Amino acid sequence: MTVRTAAPTRVLLVEDAESFVDALVVGLEREGFAITVARDGIEALELFDPESTDLVLLDVMLPRMSGIDVCRIIRARSDVPIIMVTAKSTELDTVVGLEVGADDYVAKPYRLRELVSRMRAVLRRQSKQSPSSDLAVTGTTRSEEGTEAGEAQNLYATSDTRSAQQVPVGQRRPPVAHLEEILEVGDVRLDLSRHECIVRDHEVRLPLKEWELIEILLANAGRVVTRDSLIDRVWGLDYVGDTKTLDVHIKRLRSRIELDPSHPVLITTIRGVGYRFESPRR
Repeated sequence: MTVRTAAPTRVLLVEDAESFVDALVVGLEREGFAITVARDGIEALELFDPESTDLVLLDVMLPRMSGIDVCRIIRARSDVPIIMVTAKSTELDTVVGLEVGADDYVAKPYRLRELVSRMRAVLRRQSKQSPSSDLAVTGTTRSEEGTEAGEAQNLYATSDTRSAQQVPVGQRRPPVAHLEEILEVGDVRLDLSRHECIVRDHEVRLPLKEWELIEILLANAGRVVTRDSLIDRVWGLDYVGDTKTLDVHIKRLRSRIELDPSHPVLITTIRGVGYRFESPRR
């Protein structure tokens, strides 16, 4: 039997500090990644190819074009995972990076092990969201991941009482298990079979994570869904990034479905607990 060897994960590293680039390239290549280097924002856009790039490591402070602008342009062209790398660690930098489409961020200084862990985590989430993808996370093959998952001993059932499905630790839970194909609460309607979101009689296109968030919230309308539960179901149990990612995606979702996103009435925040999709008052 012929065993197919997974191709190395292709990473576009966008960084202008030469000494930092040299050390990072050596470290990542030792971990099995194939690295292409861009040293400014314009070069990053010239080198970026959605078909030959599996992940982008993007510094915020770049010559010629900022990392924030590069992230925004790449995200408009592709769903490739993007990790922002920055010497700044303020909340503003974090939120701006996530709002323009970054999947995670790492603040300098950091350990190579932490960076590699986050890279592999976003790649796993991407491969699970795209079942037809041939992408294999560096260090494991798709068949090995399946074997490891099947051998996992610690299992738990989802909190949805309609589902008895068990999920091995380390994998994403299904966002929601439904018997019905339509979820409708007030002016918001999800057609699960057609993957359509209708808000006040108008179709709203939602990125995958926002779709999964609203699916969970609608299925539990009138009840609080905890932050931990949302992160586990949408980003996976192995997520190691900043929990502000959830808040940013909720903010984006509100901007698409609320009449006044600055004063949300559909998705409300329960401080210190989570979020709730409000049921219409009778």
